Amino acid sequence: MKNILIINGHEKYGAAEGKLNQTLVDRMVSILSEKNNVQTTIIQNGYNNEEEHRKFLWADVVIYQTPIYWFSIPGLFKTYMDEVYEYGIFFKGGDRYGEGGLLTGKKYMFSTTWNAPEQAFGDPGQFFKGETLDEALEHLHRVQEFLGMEALKSFACYDVIKNPKLDQYLSELEAHLQEVLGA
Repeated sequence: MKNILIINGHEKYGAAEGKLNQTLVDRMVSILSEKNNVQTTIIQNGYNNEEEHRKFLWADVVIYQTPIYWFSIPGLFKTYMDEVYEYGIFFKGGDRYGEGGLLTGKKYMFSTTWNAPEQAFGDPGQFFKGETLDEALEHLHRVQEFLGMEALKSFACYDVIKNPKLDQYLSELEAHLQEVLGA
């Protein structure tokens, strides 16, 4: 049994109300709580820094559910990181830059929603110039590495605005959680 923290990083953006991201979080909670202890944070609903510190210290695995806006996380999610990832709790100075993470032994997973189609990744002739999903998320992986956490395989839903496939996304999510967490 693992302690799993699921963070919903969605921020209302134009017509995007966050229904897909919340649906994915709800499915994760449903699946993972059968064999694990699960806590959640919905950033858009507000948070308390000290409570978030306790959740991270409690968690064995942190799952970040977030849309990708302009190739990164929503601004409110970035603010959350700036406020919650506190020196002395999440990281400290190390002998070498990037080696002072205090969350060692913990794992994390990105679950992202993109308007980009899946074909845009891994093909040198497409927009991401051959980058895989994780290569496109490298800047976000670096943040977690700085904290000392270890990456699990990322999950993504693609083409979510122009060509949504909710049943497919939920089925793929369930298979992914089974693969990486033995859900």
